[in-house]
Amino acid sequence: MTEESPKAIFYALAANLGIAICKYAAAAFTGSGSMFAEAIHSTADCGNQILLLLGLREARKPASRLHPMGSGREIYFYSLLVALLLFFVGGAFSVYEGIHRLIAREPLSHAYVALAVLGISVVLEALSLAGAVREIRKGHPRKSMWRWFRETRESELLVVAGEDVAALLGLATAFVAVLLTMVTGNPVFDALGSIGVGLLLMVIAWLVATEVKSMIVGESASPEVRREVEAFVRARPEVRGVINLITLQWGKDVVLAVQAEMIDYDSGRAMVDAINVIEADIQAKFPQVKWVFFEPDVLRSQDKA
Repeated sequence: MTEESPKAIFYALAANLGIAICKYAAAAFTGSGSMFAEAIHSTADCGNQILLLLGLREARKPASRLHPMGSGREIYFYSLLVALLLFFVGGAFSVYEGIHRLIAREPLSHAYVALAVLGISVVLEALSLAGAVREIRKGHPRKSMWRWFRETRESELLVVAGEDVAALLGLATAFVAVLLTMVTGNPVFDALGSIGVGLLLMVIAWLVATEVKSMIVGESASPEVRREVEAFVRARPEVRGVINLITLQWGKDVVLAVQAEMIDYDSGRAMVDAINVIEADIQAKFPQVKWVFFEPDVLRSQDKA
């Protein structure tokens, strides 16, 4: 969880609030179903960003007897709520609205107003997405966006980026639908545009929800973090061999469990002191590793295999 995440969410909230107001006004003025679907989408985005901010606040709660490892994973719950809202409020409602207008064949007036609002919205959403991509690139300069999407453990940044992508594609779909309706005079294109926006939102919401669900179930730390931690432990002179190493992402923190064979020590106390040094060095090298559980054991033949 990066420190920039709340800033990115606040920027997105302010932008989407302004965009939603403009879209509602344009939808009422033009009677465009695609524009109304986009207004609903922006409203859902505003609610989503408020939920993410609430989730970030809840995730900072200190540890307690009920939650001895803190509430860091609570952000995953709120991120899942956001994905569900995007699916049902943004996607399903847009599909419903499109089907209703497809049946009613309501005419579109002053289409140029809708096109102007959609064009401005594209620029604003593109700037928002560019900001999210910059934050992603700070921590992962060499990863492709798809690989980052599959491997990231920052659910709030995942949701913001997913919403921005959905918004841009939805705006492009709505723009084409309104333009075709204006050129042909056929309101069917506008209704189909609303349905297209809804289906697009539902697909992206499903992809985001799938990734967040995996985090809720319990994902390891990112592959590069796990590799670096394991290499660090294996290189320790006190360790003869690593039997097992497990990482678990806990919000912005990481839980680490290590089972390793230690070199020979004169006493149990000397081994305990060595383990304490290893744990302290791990946490100094990897500040995100908040908890370390280190178990000395004997490397057996099946472990070597």
